[in-house]
Amino acid sequence: MGYLCLVKNALANRFGDHRVHELPVSEGQIPLLILDLELATPVNVLVTNGLREKRMNVPERETGKEHIELFFCLPSYWEWDDLNNPNTNWVYEVIQRLSAYLLENDDAWFGNGHTMNARKDGSSLSSTMKQDHLILLNPLLLEEAMAPIQVGDMEVNFLSIVPIFSDEWDYKQSKGTVKFVRKLINKGVSEKLDDFRTSVLRSKWRIW
Repeated sequence: MGYLCLVKNALANRFGDHRVHELPVSEGQIPLLILDLELATPVNVLVTNGLREKRMNVPERETGKEHIELFFCLPSYWEWDDLNNPNTNWVYEVIQRLSAYLLENDDAWFGNGHTMNARKDGSSLSSTMKQDHLILLNPLLLEEAMAPIQVGDMEVNFLSIVPIFSDEWDYKQSKGTVKFVRKLINKGVSEKLDDFRTSVLRSKWRIW
């Protein structure tokens, strides 16, 4: 399918052919790419390759962001190709589930600040990733790397999938996306997955 090559080629032009690789997926699933990026610390980016074909019916304030791709920013210590490791392979299930929801529901749209359960049953993502909610955010750490791309006459924006804790979800719902993102940034948290992070709302200090 030509449009898949267009997305891949646009990313290859930005990062180099050797950093953009197609991943095998099952029939009916959204195609995926893995990007091998050298930043201050290396990361891999798992990104959809086809969501942008849906023109989302976004509210007026989101005009210009009708076409998106979703991504996870994976830490360098993950073996992302180990499909048998339940502490890491959940990213594939999640990205496919969110993609299917968007494509199968005509009125669905995703934007900065949208939240959802991490699992259908409300449980945490894995034994190491205890977060039980997800938030979609504009790129933070990868603001420059995952800036919008131009594919033909279409601008494609990227939204990161970020796991969050229940108390963080409560804070975001009550205070709003801007204040929550500021809290993340102030605590040094970005879209890069981190098995060891704790809630940005928990104090490091306790008084007996």
